[in-house]
Amino acid sequence: MSVADEIKARLDIVDYIQRYVPLKRAGRTWKAPCPFHAEKTPSFVVDPERQSWRCFGACATGGDVITFAMKQNGWSFSDALQELGKLTGVEVRQRTPEQRAQDDQLDKLRGMLQTSAEAYHNLLLDSSDAEAVAVLRYAREKRGLSDETIRQFGIGYAPAGWNNMLDHLKLLGYSEDQVIETGLAVRNEESGRIYDRFRNRLMIPIRDERGRVTGFGARALNPEDNPKYLNSPQTALFDKSHTLFGLDVAKRAIADTETAVIVEGYMDAIQAHQAGFYNVVAQMGTAMTEAQLKLIAPKWAKKIVLALDSDAAGQNATMRSLEVARQTLQADYSGRLSVDIRVLHIPDAKDPDDLIREAPERWAALVEGAQPVAEFVIEAETSTLPAQASVQEREALARRVLPILLASENNLYKKDNVQKLALKLRIAERDLLAWADEQARLRKPSPPPRDHALKVLRDDLLEPPDAPVREYDEADAPPPGEGEDGYDSGLRIQPARRVVPAREAAMEAYCLKVLFRRPESFYAVNRKLRQLGGTNRALLDGPLNDWSAEDFSHSDYRALMSIFRAALDQDEMELFDYLRAQCDEALKPHLDIIFADDLDGVRTHLRNGLKADLGIVWDRGMRVIASVDMQDELLEKALRLRMSRLQREREELGFLQLDAQASEDSAAQEQFQGQIILSSIAKGLIEAELQKQMSVLRE
Repeated sequence: MSVADEIKARLDIVDYIQRYVPLKRAGRTWKAPCPFHAEKTPSFVVDPERQSWRCFGACATGGDVITFAMKQNGWSFSDALQELGKLTGVEVRQRTPEQRAQDDQLDKLRGMLQTSAEAYHNLLLDSSDAEAVAVLRYAREKRGLSDETIRQFGIGYAPAGWNNMLDHLKLLGYSEDQVIETGLAVRNEESGRIYDRFRNRLMIPIRDERGRVTGFGARALNPEDNPKYLNSPQTALFDKSHTLFGLDVAKRAIADTETAVIVEGYMDAIQAHQAGFYNVVAQMGTAMTEAQLKLIAPKWAKKIVLALDSDAAGQNATMRSLEVARQTLQADYSGRLSVDIRVLHIPDAKDPDDLIREAPERWAALVEGAQPVAEFVIEAETSTLPAQASVQEREALARRVLPILLASENNLYKKDNVQKLALKLRIAERDLLAWADEQARLRKPSPPPRDHALKVLRDDLLEPPDAPVREYDEADAPPPGEGEDGYDSGLRIQPARRVVPAREAAMEAYCLKVLFRRPESFYAVNRKLRQLGGTNRALLDGPLNDWSAEDFSHSDYRALMSIFRAALDQDEMELFDYLRAQCDEALKPHLDIIFADDLDGVRTHLRNGLKADLGIVWDRGMRVIASVDMQDELLEKALRLRMSRLQREREELGFLQLDAQASEDSAAQEQFQGQIILSSIAKGLIEAELQKQMSVLRE
């Protein structure tokens, strides 16, 4: 996805333009007097479906949200990217000549994929080839595809030979390495032989949201060939986790209905479109990803219906998708989801492809009656609970599902959902509500410290981690008067790092700051963890083991913690010298912040002679703060980081347990359940310790 696409995906054009222009709804569009020339009759139209604007008056121009920002504010293309990037959290920088050369190479590879898709399609329609005629009959009769659908989706045929596509592309001037780079060919590591990846398969081109071919899905024509479905491998152009099949043809219908239906496979999506259900896309994987979700929500879709397969794998994928949605689509600090998410149950364990072909009229009713998330989660989770489940098992389940229940519904339904869960688990409703309140409190930022000097010490740590950097080229700016499609193709986006909540990142940075200045504090944290574990060896070797890099979420902070642990285990160099020597260049700015003069943040707020006295005052007070407050606060934050780590591990264990249940691996189920119980016990011990610390502070 380009920089411009990333910005536009995060910024709704109506919301942005309303900051400057008093828009009024007019059917499916919005209108206002043009802000760029004087007029009495509104001729300025904003189309939320196309995310575009146009003046039908004297200006006679238009564009997208970026061109509007340029014209409204007098910005250059670079200025618009920078300013809108700040607004949407996308950091941008100009591309280098090397990156522009790489973009040219990617454009050549896109051309090759488009050429291949056309060649596969033409082969399928070749009436002079007996094999192609048989495959076309299979597509029509066995797969139920119409000629119009075959044409619309560019469905094709890869013959059974080993070098058909490779030879075709080489004749057109492409090199063997380029063919391999797109995933169309494979090199045998032992013999060095190069051959076609796709042979004797029905070919389905996979396109990005702009309609550009990025890869292929291929269904085996011989029942003995495995796998039945074969996708292109991950390449510079194709990333399955960042792609929704059919989005290029579905996005207008999604915008019209404000509803996206997500199915598992591309044949499901194709069949839905053939039946007239145009707002259907396929995720092509075992679970929806954050990147896939952000392609459609909340920009176009206000409602998402998950219509995954009804087998155990499909149910597990649905649960993972719901957790991804909960973490991705939180609208505000109250934890409410900004998109209504539903789950569609397909009767008789059919997949959407079969159901739509047999009874397309039932599909619309099933989508309309899709189950609310809360009901699905309660049923799915409690159905796997043993009849005589222990209190610990029931509590672990409740704590796992409460965040989804409370993030998914409005206040009217929250209590009803909690009541249903209470009946299913035989746990008092007040206990569930108390746990929910506790989880909500843990998600809220800590109150500011009482000591102002200590607050200033941490001020530079309260910023969230650096955002992934997006690169652009000034040459990609739209020429004067050009519309909305004049520049998108040239902008590149780098892969995003995992986003760590700012509060959690600030805690991690603060802990490192104290550790690097007072290394002995590390042992104090470990003593506290051992104290909580007592004589329980399973706890001490598991969820209450020594503090480590695993307690940190931010990748840079994890790396720094690993180096710190290594520094403690050696005695040849001073701690700071060892850290500087072992640090990667990308990590050294973090060290500079951590070891910066603590007085710098305070000096900026003082005037004249007061700055000279500050060092004396600080020296007297800081020795007490450093020896007492900082270590106490370190213990508190270290325990909270351990709580977050346990939560992450329990979520992962929950998914592993679901997979074990699906595969009927009872030994693995027992193992994962035991680990979940241990984690819950450790969580309870840490919570009790934190409550005790808070009581001491209040006294």
